[in-house]
Amino acid sequence: MSNHGPVIVIKKQVHGHGGHHGGAWKVAYADFVTAMMAFFLVMWIVGQSSQKKDGIAKYFRDPGVFETSRGSGLLPGTGDTAKEVSTPGAAAGAMSGEAAQVRRALEAMPSFKNVSERVQISVTPEGMLIDIGDRDGDSFFSSGSAELQPALVDILLVIGQELATFGSPVVLDGHTDARNYRDRAGYDNWTLSSDRANQARRVLVHAGVKPEQFEAVRAYADTRPKITGDPLDPRNRRIAILVKPGQAVQSRVTASAP
Repeated sequence: MSNHGPVIVIKKQVHGHGGHHGGAWKVAYADFVTAMMAFFLVMWIVGQSSQKKDGIAKYFRDPGVFETSRGSGLLPGTGDTAKEVSTPGAAAGAMSGEAAQVRRALEAMPSFKNVSERVQISVTPEGMLIDIGDRDGDSFFSSGSAELQPALVDILLVIGQELATFGSPVVLDGHTDARNYRDRAGYDNWTLSSDRANQARRVLVHAGVKPEQFEAVRAYADTRPKITGDPLDPRNRRIAILVKPGQAVQSRVTASAP
């Protein structure tokens, strides 16, 4: 028999260093990756065209404006287009970019600061409304006439250039104050408001607006005053341009009768 006792083996476990660090580095790395993605997204947007930037801005102002179908995209001109939903809220959101563009174009005119308070641009559920009116002692029209003053012609030319790029439907309204106008037989405020609206339409067409963009040219005489408490207020004498949201109006093709 052997005189040696049983052999005792001692097993030591060596722990790695990973447990001391935990998973905190993963959180930091995820934050870094997110920041880099945001940075490259911003740099990509900066490099896009103004049209695409407007589309992106509209989406973030009101995502509900866009109803994207299968395979469609947000940006115009990419082959996949965003379709606007014809609801009052969507109309207001869709026209805000166009309204800002018209404002910038007008404010670039050196003479605009003298008449800026008489040109009001707003976005309504129906679309973009441009209201151009008179003030006491200063009229955009010759007295009792449909002749446009040069200041109004300049404003309409700038507006017309912008509307031509939109291609959207346009409704043009003429308004007068409540002063009776009967210079000659059959000529009254109804005819005067109609003639002024049509004169404005001709200038817009000269600026580039397509004739088929006009849905209507309407005369209201003094029936819809802006200052309801004073029908004789000169601010009631005005031209109102309503630009409706929607796709560009296609040119009409007319065939000659056989």
